[in-house]
Amino acid sequence: MDRLQGNKYINKLSTIFTSACLILGTVNAHAEGTISIAQQFGIGYLILDVVRDRQLIEKHGKQQGLDINVDWRTISGATGMNEALLSGALDIASAGVPPMLTVWDRTRGRQNVKAIASLGSMPNYLLSNNPKVKSTEDLSEKDRIAVPAAGVGFQSRTLQIETARLYGKADFKRFDTITVSLPHPDASAALIAGGSEISTHFSSPPFQYQALEHANVHKILSSYDVLGGPATFNVLYTTQKFHDENPKTYRAFYDALAEASQIILADKTAAAETYIRVEKSRLSPELVKRIVEDPEIDFTIVPQRTFVYAEQLQQLGVLKNKADSWQDYFFAEAYNGPGS
Repeated sequence: MDRLQGNKYINKLSTIFTSACLILGTVNAHAEGTISIAQQFGIGYLILDVVRDRQLIEKHGKQQGLDINVDWRTISGATGMNEALLSGALDIASAGVPPMLTVWDRTRGRQNVKAIASLGSMPNYLLSNNPKVKSTEDLSEKDRIAVPAAGVGFQSRTLQIETARLYGKADFKRFDTITVSLPHPDASAALIAGGSEISTHFSSPPFQYQALEHANVHKILSSYDVLGGPATFNVLYTTQKFHDENPKTYRAFYDALAEASQIILADKTAAAETYIRVEKSRLSPELVKRIVEDPEIDFTIVPQRTFVYAEQLQQLGVLKNKADSWQDYFFAEAYNGPGS
């Protein structure tokens, strides 16, 4: 499996690091020219891999006469990501749309967290190795659904929206009791191997494609089914303070993302090679190339269908604040694109 070795060690370190920052009340008052960025696992972070590989933040900083020091980190799960951001231990967080909306909702009038850009539109598949489970409605108390952040992450919130459609809004947490937190690499390995409590995994690229190569694994649902079409998976977000106090660094970062998106679009074979090199992936180049070229996937920084989450989660009571449009929870630099 991809990146399985060392995964538990990285997660443990990130948890210890985040907890220490919260306990000590660490707040990094960064001046212009310093930026810390955290990403999670999977090909959904390819734009960041290209940015990192080509040192695009540094490049765009120099164009503004600024030398930027970039600190790259890995944190698994939205909870640890948000804790690190709000403690001041991190400048730029990355996670699914629902976790971003949750922290936007809870920090209004305080840190005022907002999204910077999309990291691309790609489907997440709900997979099962239980032959009796053909649809979401077949899930039972005997099943265990693995997700990176149970109850609060992208996958859990997507499942809750689907559950509300099937069983009514009052029962949208029906499957929370059988959902467990497990990083994608570990969950995918468990699903393929079988014989464990994990019978279902709300996966993401590239892990879902690997799993589906095995005869005992099948797809139940796609996030695109729930959202009505192609939709943003992951986003980058930060605080109002970092955005306002570091305009050149922020601009360099945003421009780097835009350039990386165009680089991927121009040469997907090279982009696939970048992923393997940067992530030290053991996936076959053919599989990675197939994923990058999948017509369902678009490595765009323009947000797509994020407002579906904003509306649905507010109606379910997950979000207290009602957004009038996607622009309410994105910083203005993203307004030039035809977002949604």
